[in-house]
Amino acid sequence: MTKRRQFLTSFGGVAIATLMATGVMAQEVTLRLHQFLPAQANVPKLILDVWADNIETDSAGRIKVDRFPSMQLGGTPPELIDQAIDGVADVIWTVVGYTPGRFPSTEVLELPFMVSDARAASYAYWKISEAHMKDTEFKDLHVLGTWVHGPGIFHTADPVEKPADLQGMKIRGASRMVNIMLEKLGAEPVGMPVPLIPEALSKGVIDGATIPWEVTGSLKVPELVENHTEFEGAALYNITFVLAMNKAVYEGLPEDLKAVVDQNSGLDFSVFAGATQADSDGPARQFAVDRGNTIITISQADAEANWLPLVAPIYASWVADMQSKGIDGQALIDETRRLMAEYLAAH
Repeated sequence: MTKRRQFLTSFGGVAIATLMATGVMAQEVTLRLHQFLPAQANVPKLILDVWADNIETDSAGRIKVDRFPSMQLGGTPPELIDQAIDGVADVIWTVVGYTPGRFPSTEVLELPFMVSDARAASYAYWKISEAHMKDTEFKDLHVLGTWVHGPGIFHTADPVEKPADLQGMKIRGASRMVNIMLEKLGAEPVGMPVPLIPEALSKGVIDGATIPWEVTGSLKVPELVENHTEFEGAALYNITFVLAMNKAVYEGLPEDLKAVVDQNSGLDFSVFAGATQADSDGPARQFAVDRGNTIITISQADAEANWLPLVAPIYASWVADMQSKGIDGQALIDETRRLMAEYLAAH
């Protein structure tokens, strides 16, 4: 079984056989898939296109997925969630943190040094989203997949070997939680979507960025800065993503086409997506190595002694913030850790 199909059950073949038996093969539904990265970037190429191709194949051509990369349907990345809700797009993929405060429970996976494995975290994310967010924070969407990327790291003009090196640096952050972490470490956070990073780096608007390795290639980050700081053990941070569908469009599908969407979405797909992003870190990292860039690796002992104490207070403040929203943040932390451990124990 290839990676492209590893998240699928045997339903696909059954669905195609059934559809062929009925003779109903004409295209019935066109879904517009909208997202913010270039078509050749890893997520669209290795995850979203795989999902869309499988939907088309398993529906025997009755569903067609038109792909619109780089915000081609208009708007900005923070507007993607509302585009799915309002029907501007039928399916969107986005960074949940581009709409800060709107999906607070997802931030549990963005806490510093919370995640050590993207597969386990994506597994936990789907489980907690189904248990706690489906009918609350995500109630206006039909969620298809939830996952995190591999370890988030620093990419900077000047080397970062210790927290003091971040003093006075303007660092791009991807979400509210990352920006809070950057402040605790002494940096000046600058929030912006991923597509704006190259120009901001080249013009000196920012001194560095926090992103995982895998997206650095499409952004040409190793050509814009020469220093990269990564962490052994638990990741400095991770970002949460969502692939979501307009609820009315999903509910309006015939039952057999709903089943096609369902079988290509959910827990297994979420783990596949998180795994694929994390596995794409290696080739991107090698590009920076081949260029002769400086890669600084913070040992787990160093991270626990010198970095974690600075950001640990974020946990208590986040729990208090969640309590003010009627969410038991500590219970969510405990459940997420239990689910990640559950996944790792089984794999």
